[in-house]
Amino acid sequence: MLIKSKIRNSFALGQIIQQSRMEQGFSQRDLAKKLGVSQKWIWEMEQGKPGKLMDRLFKILDINGVTLFAEFEIESREKK
Repeated sequence: MLIKSKIRNSFALGQIIQQSRMEQGFSQRDLAKKLGVSQKWIWEMEQGKPGKLMDRLFKILDINGVTLFAEFEIESREKK
């Protein structure tokens, strides 16, 4: 099944990142290690921690009428 979400702000982006990470079976620590960042950085990203870069990014998108979407595939968990 394909999950698609409209990303309106940093919080929505963080939520989709968290959902996709969890679907892949990664902990925050696992993902942080793969990216070479701290677990705290992953947690802050998933919480949608506001910052100048994110604020500016979403303002640019809004001003230019750009809609951002994210999508990821999840495995079917139907019982056979």
